Amino acid sequence: MDALAAQQPGYLGHISTQNDFGQNVTISYWQSLQHIADWKTHPEHVLAQSKGKSVWYSDYKLEVCRVETAHTFKLPTP
Repeated sequence: MDALAAQQPGYLGHISTQNDFGQNVTISYWQSLQHIADWKTHPEHVLAQSKGKSVWYSDYKLEVCRVETAHTFKLPTP
């Protein structure tokens, strides 16, 4: 799904991580709520969502959030 999402209009990127208990978190970034809605209803994504509910996950949580501000820090390279 990562490669397919990256081809969609409005896709800005994503990050994923997994903890020691096997719990996964993926954050995807989109230009607008409409782009999120379009991705949610993409036929291949709908199929993956269905498989997620029937095969891959016993539970999951989805949150849609707006990033109001973001800051980054990087040590300068010598």
